[in-house]
Amino acid sequence: MMIENRFGLTFGPFGSSTGFFLIIGGITVTWFSVYGLFIVFVGLFALFTDTSTTIDTEGRKIRHSDNLFGLIPIGKWIAISPGMKLGLKKTHRGFIGYTRGSAMGIHEYDIRINLYGSDNKPIMPLKSFSSLQSAREELDSFSQQLGIPILESKQF
Repeated sequence: MMIENRFGLTFGPFGSSTGFFLIIGGITVTWFSVYGLFIVFVGLFALFTDTSTTIDTEGRKIRHSDNLFGLIPIGKWIAISPGMKLGLKKTHRGFIGYTRGSAMGIHEYDIRINLYGSDNKPIMPLKSFSSLQSAREELDSFSQQLGIPILESKQF
């Protein structure tokens, strides 16, 4: 069974809004020059590129990828080895947009299920959650499906 979990836009909210305005500007420029299509292409890339993790439970492999234009996954499959573990980790992503007069920041906090190597270092995220309770339930489910033990964390 293939499970795909999306994490959000690669360039964040400011990059995706920039992509939207590049598309509008590129369409406008296309009326005057064919080079406007290049601007539209760049805007589509910035607006729709996102990240995800694909889990193949039957093949026992996992891929963390950037999806170009939201369609073309670019990433490397990693086989699940006996020493790997699953664990929870708090994450923070911050985005800052600068204007002439001020700066605006957007912060995203979540809890992610991570895959850890035999040395207990994180390899890749598997899924993100807003609540700790739902993350723990899904962690148990992933542990049973993949046959990977859970790493006890002192963070929670």
